[in-house]
Amino acid sequence: MSVSILFVDDEEHILTSLVRLFAGTGMNVLRAGSAVEAMPLFERHEIAVVVADNMMPGMRGVQLFSRLKDSAPQAVKILMTSYADLPSALEAINRGEVYRFVVKPWDNDELVAIVEQSVHRYLTLSTLAREDEAVIQGLAQTIELKDPYTRGHCGRVASYALMIADELRLSQQMLKDIRYGSWLHDCGKIGVPETILNFGGPVAAREFDTIKKHPVWGAEVARQAHLATTVVEIVLHHHERFDGDGYPQGLAGEAIPLAARIVAVADVYDALTTERPYRRAYSWQKGIEILLSMKGNALDPALVDCLVDALKKRKLLPDDCGGGNRSHG
Repeated sequence: MSVSILFVDDEEHILTSLVRLFAGTGMNVLRAGSAVEAMPLFERHEIAVVVADNMMPGMRGVQLFSRLKDSAPQAVKILMTSYADLPSALEAINRGEVYRFVVKPWDNDELVAIVEQSVHRYLTLSTLAREDEAVIQGLAQTIELKDPYTRGHCGRVASYALMIADELRLSQQMLKDIRYGSWLHDCGKIGVPETILNFGGPVAAREFDTIKKHPVWGAEVARQAHLATTVVEIVLHHHERFDGDGYPQGLAGEAIPLAARIVAVADVYDALTTERPYRRAYSWQKGIEILLSMKGNALDPALVDCLVDALKKRKLLPDDCGGGNRSHG
């Protein structure tokens, strides 16, 4: 890969161990014996991940990360620390300067997994920061590869969401944000194991708790990539419910951002009418019947009617299908 990972530690034997550990991973590994030695490397290399010891003479790890916030803002920062230094590590995480911390002595498998995940995060952030439509759509398609049952899902959700937005006569900027948010609404699933995503039945409570974290993970990625607030809101809130029983924040009614409510309707309709690991696709008749039954509990009633009306106008539903027929204010 063209990007590099950098290890910074004042102890030579630790640097040697780290370089040896990552020698077979295919990553380009750099090393520095101090924070001062590390700084010039960012001018000569594209560094995706920097793993730094905190307790170093001269400039500590957290001080290095503070300086990198301006010069290498997208580099993913991992702090190595001892148990005695845990409070300062947690403080650095809370200030947003550190993505993960690793306690010495580290577990080799765990450290490799954390660094690989961090490289993926860097590439995702770098991709989103370009705000190029083809690139963002390509990222959404890459995410879908984790779950073969959702192939094409993000594109279809965007189509349905834009139908609703057209019915509401929203601005061109809003349409663009809804398109991007629809493509990226499930980007947090990067952090959900495929074994959970592709499980052929109801998942256990613990696994579902992992799945429920994907909106927060995804919104954090979108936020750090400096995407529009509306895009971040879609990613964060597309699993809220109109009655307040959704996640991650339990928002209800119009407290849920409009764009997120729109994408939620589109997301549910596509999920109902496509095949899933745990069931066959419903017919459009059954899908619409279930969608209408969710008005006022899971979904915004007016937006469900918008989608039904839009599908009728495009001859994707017969005119005598239930729902819709509301006036556009």
